[in-house]
Order: sequence, then structure tokens, then C-alpha cells
Amino acid sequence: MLKSLTVNNFALIDKAHIEFVSGLNILTGETGAGKSILIDALSIIIGGRASADSIRFGADHFRIEAVFDIANLASIKDSIDEQGITQEDDGTLILTRRLTKHGKNSIHINGCQATLTTLRKIGERLVDMHGQHENQALLRPDVHLALTDTFVPEISPKLEEYRQAYRKWHKTRTELASLTQDSRERLQREEMLAWQTQEIATATLTVGEEEKLESQITILANAEKIINAVSRSYMLLSQGNKGFSGVVSCLADIKHDLEMAVRYDTAINEQLVVVTDSLYQLEETMGALRDYRETIDFNPARLAKLEERLDIIHKLEKKYGATVADILAYYEQAAAELAAITNYDDRLTQLEQAEVNLAREVEQLAAVLTNLRQTAGQEMAGQISAHLADLGMPKAKFLVDVKQTQHYTATGANDIVFLFSANLGEEPKLLQKIASGGELSRIALAIKTVCSQREETPTMVFDEIDAGIGGQTAQKIAEKIARIAAADTQVLCITHLPQIAAMADCHIYIEKIIAEERTMTRVTTLTPDEELTELARMASGEITQLSRDNAAQMLEMAKQKKVNWKNKA
Repeated sequence: MLKSLTVNNFALIDKAHIEFVSGLNILTGETGAGKSILIDALSIIIGGRASADSIRFGADHFRIEAVFDIANLASIKDSIDEQGITQEDDGTLILTRRLTKHGKNSIHINGCQATLTTLRKIGERLVDMHGQHENQALLRPDVHLALTDTFVPEISPKLEEYRQAYRKWHKTRTELASLTQDSRERLQREEMLAWQTQEIATATLTVGEEEKLESQITILANAEKIINAVSRSYMLLSQGNKGFSGVVSCLADIKHDLEMAVRYDTAINEQLVVVTDSLYQLEETMGALRDYRETIDFNPARLAKLEERLDIIHKLEKKYGATVADILAYYEQAAAELAAITNYDDRLTQLEQAEVNLAREVEQLAAVLTNLRQTAGQEMAGQISAHLADLGMPKAKFLVDVKQTQHYTATGANDIVFLFSANLGEEPKLLQKIASGGELSRIALAIKTVCSQREETPTMVFDEIDAGIGGQTAQKIAEKIARIAAADTQVLCITHLPQIAAMADCHIYIEKIIAEERTMTRVTTLTPDEELTELARMASGEITQLSRDNAAQMLEMAKQKKVNWKNKA
């Protein structure tokens, strides 16, 4: 339940802190005093739209904080756990929202920074707002469907089962339509892919082949230069040139001379080793050059063949990828697509059969939903009609018309509308066409009375739901709201009716005052004597002994009714 609401710099409210109780919390005050401002603040703290226009004049931000007790609300605690938000051991949940005049929005849940989406997900589980706007929402068929579905617990799992089947069916139908929409385009694509994969496969490419070809072509294209350079090098090593001996022959002579000298002086032994090693290395190099020269074969035909092969690769790269690896990757992708197109008939048959099976499943599950909704609609209509009789409409008739359609949607195959007749002998018609404002308020309250026992939302807000109501009907509405509050549901109710205010477990008075030449809203929790005075004002407009006596009688009657309800429970 909502334990407290703290509001700073919001509209006409400078500072306000309100403590709430677990039963019926009544908010009263003159028109324009700021009662709806508090409800707006509560709406914002549970994820409603916030505007910098709501910041009090002269301030640079507003701040709203709501403290909830969720110790006994397991489903809400689970929802908070899913969001990764820290929970207090005592079940306290603190929501804080701050908005600057520059539009910077700051949200914290139990001290953890949170998004507006997260706040809304949690807020909608904490508070059910109901006012004149929500009354108008009752005129929408989608609301009729939602209310009917929440009335019977068995509908929720069946609806989820239906939705899973519907999603599969819809996905299959979409794929089937895509597969069959343009057979000519499919055949053209098949021909193109077949040609492309054949072209790449015929080339028998291998990764790294391009680099090898370029190296071989470079060698063959320069074979004559290579042979000349290698031959001259071999000759200089072996035979020498222009009357000079070869390098190897000279080193052999040097080696021979040094070996003789070392016999007499070992000081040059190191130089002998260098010459000897050089001689052996050059002899090996000379042999390698000779062998390499024999491998070089200037073959114009082979060169032309290699260049032709490289040209094939370059052409394929222009079409399918920058490298051989890219070409092969494209080949794999095209081959897979071609296989899928080639297996078109098999896939088409599979999808057609799957579509038939899923359509049958969707149809069966939709029929189950229809039966459940019709049963729920009859029961809900009966209970709402009974409550309408208690609310001063004994001849009213309320019906939930559940029709089965041939069109399947994500919610089933039903059109659900609320029908209403206020007077005996009149045919029930669409609620949105005939219900007056006062009638709609009573219908809304009857629906809330019936559905509140099935909803898990711990706090319910009624914002002037009593508009256009008076007399005996006002007393009936007061009792209905009080009963909702007595059934483990905290209720916050803005009202102008003394009959409803008399039922309060906590009476909060909102007034507009002027302080330091500024208009502001002040919020006060009334003492029993102050509550008596406020009821007298609400009932007669003047505070007299007679009006106070009348107010005292109303409070006593309300107290006695609550005792009787408690004893019967």
C-alpha cells in the first residue's frame, strides 16, 4: 500500500507530506484547491507523463517521493527482482522522481537509478488510477475485452497458450506468402545462382593460389635476366674473368698459403678459419647457383597459361569478392540459397501443412477462449447489474456481449462490447451510445467493485468518480467505495460528497492559501473534530450547530456500518 507521498515545488504545492492509512483515504477541499494536483503527482511518481510546466514558479525543479509497503505483495516483489532493484528487508519501496526546468528527468527506486519504462512497469502494479478519464475508457471495446479476460482466472493461461499458437501461425503464413508471392522472380534467381555457383566451382580456386601465380609469372617473365645474372655469378666464382682466376680458385690458393704460414706462427690461425669457412660457403653457393640455373626454363607457353589462370581469378574477384577467400565465401552462401530454392516444392509443402495444423490449433484455442469469455461475461454482467441496483438503478440491465468472429487476432476471435439499459422495457444498447455521465460513474464503480476482488493492485484511486451524483445514490456509492477499501484494498478518493467523506478512515483536507504574496496549496490530515467541521461544510456550506449535528450523525452511521460489515465478515 501507499504509506506516504512527499511533493516539493509541484504546481501550487511548495512542500507537502501526506501519510496514508490502509483503508479509505478521503481527500476533500474547495474546487480549485489542488486536490487533483496531488493525484497528478501520484500519477507522475508511478510513471505518468511529466512536464517542466508543472514546476512551481520560481523553482528550478520539482521532486516527488512515494513510499510503499510491499512486504505482503509477493508478485510485486518478484517484478522488482526481475528489474535488478535492491529490496529493503522490511518491504519498503521508495520511488523518487525529479524533473528540472531544463527537462532533465531523474528516477530512483530504492536508491537505484531507473528508467521511466521500469518505473511504469512497477507503478502499474502498485496503483490503479480511476477517474473521469478512466470512465471514458470504459466506452472502448478493447477495455471491455481486457476486463472480461481478467474476471476469470482460467482465461489468462489459455490466452497465453492461444497467443503462442497464433504467433507461430502468423509467422508460418508470412513465410508461406513470401515463398509463393513471385514464382517468376524465384526462377530468375535460381538461374542466376546456378550460373554463378557453376562459374566459381569450375574455376576450382584455392586460398593462396593467387599469390603463388603472381610469383611464378614474375619469375617466368624475367627468366632471361635471371639466367644471365646467375650464370655470370657462377662463372666469376668458378672460372674468373678477363685473365683473373675465379673467386673460389683464389680462395683455395689463399687457404693453401695460410695453412703453410700457420705451421710457423699460429697468430694468423683465426684468419685461416675465416678463409676456410668462406671457401666452403662459396663452393656451396656455386653449386646452388648451378642447380638453380638448370631449373630456370624460359617457357612462353607456360607463362601464357599462368597469366590466363590469373586473369580468370581477377575476373571472378570483380564479380564476387576482393580475394579468393571472399569468392569462396560467396560461393557457400549462394550454394545454400540455391539449395533452398531448389527445395522450394518440399519447403512449400511443409509450410502448407504446418499452416493447416496451426490454423486448426488456433481455431480450437480461440473456441476455448470464446466459451470462457461467454461464461465470464454472463457472471460479470449479473454481478454488475446487482451492484447497479444497489446504486439506485434497480431497473438497469447490463450485458457483456461476446461474439465469435471469423477473424483471428492476437487476442482471439471475439468482439466484446458492454450493453446497457437504464430503464425497464428498453433494449440494451452500446454503452457508449446511451450512458449519461452520472450513469457512467455508477457503472464504473460497479465494475470496479466487482473486479477489485480479482485484481492484485494494492492501491486504488478514485478521482471524483461521484460527479453528477447525489441523494440516496451518493450514499450507495459511499458504501461501495468503503467496501472496496475494507476488502484488503487501499483506496484514495477525491470527493465532494459528504456521504462518501463520512466513510473515511483517514480524512485529508486540501486548501488554497496565500502566504508571502504567493498562492500555494496546503495539505492537512484532519483530527476527528476537524473532520466533523469539514463534513458540516460539505453538507450545508455553512458551519452551524445543526450542520455539525448532521455531520456527527453521518459519522456515527458510517462507523456503525463498518462495524456491521466487520462482524459479518
